[in-house]
Amino acid sequence: MSFNIAIDGPAGAGKSTIAKKIAAKKGYIYVDTGAMYRAMALYLIREQATPEQIDEKCEHADITIGYENGEQVVYLNGENVNSYIRTEEVGRMASISSPNPNVRRKLTQLQQKLAADKDVVMDGRDIGTCVLPGAQVKVYLTADSHERALRRYRELTAKGETCDLDTIEKDIVERDRQDMTREISPLKQAEDAVLLDSSHMTIDEVVDAVITLCDREG
Repeated sequence: MSFNIAIDGPAGAGKSTIAKKIAAKKGYIYVDTGAMYRAMALYLIREQATPEQIDEKCEHADITIGYENGEQVVYLNGENVNSYIRTEEVGRMASISSPNPNVRRKLTQLQQKLAADKDVVMDGRDIGTCVLPGAQVKVYLTADSHERALRRYRELTAKGETCDLDTIEKDIVERDRQDMTREISPLKQAEDAVLLDSSHMTIDEVVDAVITLCDREG
């Protein structure tokens, strides 16, 4: 039986960073759900799907994740599409297609299939509540909005970008509101998820806390 770890939480909480480190330590597959949505967008572009055709076209895409030479690979109908899914064109299509209920349903099915076959760590907004409700370990990872904004500010300034901390925090608060009030799969803590507030925790401390939860579930 596969072992599944679901990590949900608001933007900037460090979900992907934590999930990747846990996957590496446990030898599990880290499921990049965003990359799967981009692969779907690539498929729709290749099919020249109009917005009206998305419902029907998305049913024919088979998307999964694996590893080649230690690198995570996204497969679209058996093809490694890593080099195609990060373009601006794909990003624009993903913005159009990802809110579509049929696209979300199809990708949820594909993510569930992957998790049924493999030990996975998956992060997002609705993993514990919708995608993997039966996950052995569920974590709701959060941090206060100022701390999340500060992390983003440091990340951007390290890249040489000019930014304003207050603006970043306002954007994060607004994104939280949108995520928590959206009609389809809103962000919320699953009833059986463990709340982890990382405001005053290091990355390694959070990783260790989640691995301890995994060890308890054995």
